[in-house]
Amino acid sequence: MDKDILFNQVKTYRKETLEITHDVTEVEANIIPNGFHNNIRWNLGHIYLDQYLWIQAVTREKKEGLDHFNKWFGFGTSPADFTNSTPTMSELKQLLVEQPNDILARYSHRLNEPFEPTEMGIYTIEQVLIRTIYHEGLHAATIKTLKRFI
Repeated sequence: MDKDILFNQVKTYRKETLEITHDVTEVEANIIPNGFHNNIRWNLGHIYLDQYLWIQAVTREKKEGLDHFNKWFGFGTSPADFTNSTPTMSELKQLLVEQPNDILARYSHRLNEPFEPTEMGIYTIEQVLIRTIYHEGLHAATIKTLKRFI
């Protein structure tokens, strides 16, 4: 796949995710409606974390600063795990705006470099980005649903 096309998709879908949250306040972002386990803030943090964790799983290169994110937004966590240090909604939005460019700068020259396959058979950064676009779409849909219940 052409890297420009791939990164255009990453940026376009990220923009769409952020547009869904443009009118969500900090208070609304923290509401967990009945029947749900997480809130909008958690979903945004999880999208951010997931993309880096998958890159890390393939490259085996640790990204600084993810340990706390994993405690707040990792699989099986919830807003109950948040602390005073957990990024706010506006901080998460800024991180999500910056993330595609950070990944482009760090990894665009290594998109098809073969690594040891993960348990899902993913072994390139390009494959990670395709998978995380799908994952982001799932969470964007969840955010839309959460907004309807808030």
